[in-house]
Amino acid sequence: MATQQATRPRRPAPERRTRGDLIAGAVLGVLVLAGAVVFGATSDAARTTSEPAAAPIVAPPPATGVPAAFTEAWRAPSRATRSPLVAGNAIVTADGSTVSGHTAADGGTAWTYERVEPLCTAGAGFGASADSERVLALYRNGEWCSELTALRPDTGTRAAARNPDLRGDTALIDNGTLVAGTGALTIEVMRSDLVRTLEYGYLDAPINGGSQPRPQCLHASTLLGVDRLAVIERCPGDATDRLSVIDPDDTKDGKPVERFSKTLPASGTGLVAISGTRVAVVVPDPARIVVFDEQGNETGSFPVTMTDAALAAAADPPAGVPATGADARQVSWWTGSSTVLLDPESLTPLATVDGTLGPGVTYGDATLVPVPDGLAVLGRSGTGPVVRTIPVARADRAAPVRLATQGAVLAEQRGAEVVALVPAR
Repeated sequence: MATQQATRPRRPAPERRTRGDLIAGAVLGVLVLAGAVVFGATSDAARTTSEPAAAPIVAPPPATGVPAAFTEAWRAPSRATRSPLVAGNAIVTADGSTVSGHTAADGGTAWTYERVEPLCTAGAGFGASADSERVLALYRNGEWCSELTALRPDTGTRAAARNPDLRGDTALIDNGTLVAGTGALTIEVMRSDLVRTLEYGYLDAPINGGSQPRPQCLHASTLLGVDRLAVIERCPGDATDRLSVIDPDDTKDGKPVERFSKTLPASGTGLVAISGTRVAVVVPDPARIVVFDEQGNETGSFPVTMTDAALAAAADPPAGVPATGADARQVSWWTGSSTVLLDPESLTPLATVDGTLGPGVTYGDATLVPVPDGLAVLGRSGTGPVVRTIPVARADRAAPVRLATQGAVLAEQRGAEVVALVPAR
């Protein structure tokens, strides 16, 4: 079929302008200028209040060992986070429409960033180097979470912005170089300049028809590994859940590149952890952790004790993100009543601590796990047994607790609040 070429429109011949035309033009110019002022007053910049730090936040001293006791240093509301947000040298809180960077030791507010719109969530990412790490503030626009701003963590100055296509119940998860916005329908992955590297799932207006392998599936849980995105999918044509592993930083002809996609032995499954070569999934009937390699082959199956309620919660975690904690030394997963410690590479379960409130975290030369009476201290190996328990008073002794560290400061997310603990003197 022949294509019709666009023709450039001819510029009209100049008209003779009368004095009245000039006056009318001047009035129009005043109206246009007034309109520009009104637009400026209602633009994104006018709806944003940014108060950067007068000087960069200084890092607290590192933890040299586990203290005999902790004392509370400060606390602040943070309803838009599910885990303590540690970035750069700051502890960051996100509440209402405001993101704040705090000095870790005393909680002083060094910087704030606020918009008129409410926050959907906040996260941190791109921390492969200190200069690249960013705080990510995701704001709501109607039913969408589509206004994303990246902030420098130590000063609060704005670094980048974009408009992702994320819906309400979303979280921002990272692997050091990439960040993924989770979603039951659509997952977006972006690099440090916030340019999208992958869009996976249902697309409202796909550029290429048939570009997505399973756009009708729901995403139950999501994890982002070093170079892999793992998703538990529930698809209309499958009798059981499906595990799909996708390249988060590459596409082929606009289509996601799948490492593998396979149906699982049961429905009601959930992701547990991801490493460079393995993915661990919790599977019911009977409850067990199943580990898969890079080709989707099962490498191990390990029994785990979980109630039906805990299995159901693990199969549908908030925003699709499992209760997994990971750092350079260890990976831990919270079942809802116990914390399972896994090998960071093979994801083989190494030990289980019963009666816990969340995943563990490395502190000094040990691992701390939240328990009703405080913090259980595991030995140097980080795989148990519990050496002792440090008392910590909490208003609700049974509520979930998430941990993070900023030097020697231990941050606890307790519901809608972040509480900072420091070694007692």
